[in-house]
Amino acid sequence: MSLDLNQADATAIATAVRAGELSAKTMVSHALERIATGDRALNSFTDVMTAQALADAVAVDRAIAAGQDPGPLAGVPFAVKNLFDIAGLVTLAGSKINRDHQPATQDAAAVAALRRAGAVLVGGLNMDEYAYGFTTENSHYGATHNPHDLTRVAGGSSGGSAAAVAGGLVPLSLGSDTNGSIRVPAALCGIFGLKPTYGRLSRSGCALFASSFDHIGPFGRSVRDLALSFDLMQGADPHDPVCTSRPPEPCLPQLGLGIEGLRIAIADGYFATGAEPEAIAAVEQVAEALGAVQRVTIPEAHRARAAAYVITTCEGSTLHFDNLKQRPYDFDPGTRDRFLSGAMVPGQWYVQAQRFRRWYRDRVRELFQQVDLILAPTTPCVAPLIGQEKMTIGGTEVLTRPNLGLYTQPLSFIGLPILSVPVQQPGYLPLGVQLIAAPYNEALILRAAAHLEAAGIVTAAAVIQS
Repeated sequence: MSLDLNQADATAIATAVRAGELSAKTMVSHALERIATGDRALNSFTDVMTAQALADAVAVDRAIAAGQDPGPLAGVPFAVKNLFDIAGLVTLAGSKINRDHQPATQDAAAVAALRRAGAVLVGGLNMDEYAYGFTTENSHYGATHNPHDLTRVAGGSSGGSAAAVAGGLVPLSLGSDTNGSIRVPAALCGIFGLKPTYGRLSRSGCALFASSFDHIGPFGRSVRDLALSFDLMQGADPHDPVCTSRPPEPCLPQLGLGIEGLRIAIADGYFATGAEPEAIAAVEQVAEALGAVQRVTIPEAHRARAAAYVITTCEGSTLHFDNLKQRPYDFDPGTRDRFLSGAMVPGQWYVQAQRFRRWYRDRVRELFQQVDLILAPTTPCVAPLIGQEKMTIGGTEVLTRPNLGLYTQPLSFIGLPILSVPVQQPGYLPLGVQLIAAPYNEALILRAAAHLEAAGIVTAAAVIQS
């Protein structure tokens, strides 16, 4: 068998397992060994489920031996951000406070969907406390390191999810995205990360940060892995009132349809300023490959970012208000201070931000009457150093943590489906480009990404740490 177990994507692994060329136990054992060695440098895992994972892998092999269909992700090791419920584990959400909670009694809906498809859950992943951050420098569980440069951040808040995939520990992971928490780490770690339309996937069994913003989605090394996992997680869920009842739309069969006839534009104005030259060059590289010549202006994006700050900090502080009063020193100091500031925001500001949100949503949707896909940078720069409080972008010194979300926050604000694709430029650490579409057009952005991947313009590969 020629399959490279460190580099193979989930689809290739499942194909080999289903064909009897690779046992699920062998694949999962390999992943557990990689975690035991490689994660010493990365610090992406907070929980490793060795016994349960091996038992689940054996069950997949037994099903195949009995002539049963183990599912389209048979034997694929995967891991999830530790804000997803995992039966038998405490849902940490990156916090110290949650350690006092009882273990979850069942898996989150998305986790259960992947396990039903034959995937084998191997553990929980590090994150910014309560998903409030862009760097995964967690004061309780340590910083997660970027596989491409261990002195640099992996991004956040789903930093563990991105680093585990980029570092060759697992081929597939799940994270959440409020203001960019899937797209930022996907970009900085050089892999694919999908934020679906708001409400497209169930958040049942997930610890929320800001309910009107929170999305869940997959990370992977290939577009087909994202499409397959997204398809498996689609469907209405009565346990999540936000989850849409819209019928599932399989994306995997559409990957080969190409981009002919698609109207693709580059976001200018706000999204073309304030970034380092290499970030703009990455967008131009993707635009050229897609034949994008048109440019569009997303109006008032800077106000959208400001309004996003107001709404998320208000909603987040409300969820944690009792603990802010009773256990303030058990929070990460940075998280605590941001929540406290949110608790003091006047109600009038929150209401006005929501009014602006409705206006902004309508203006952006008008753009999609003219174009099908919009391109923008994912981050303004490559991964900063761990502990770096300030950075210089566009010639201006700014705070590091909030400004990694410079280009993701104005788009999270209105729940659009967005895929961050990895661009590797000689001499630079990885960067990402956002492929943005109108609501419920995940298939379109995945098609465009598949075209780019086939052309070698975007690519993700595991960076193996010894």
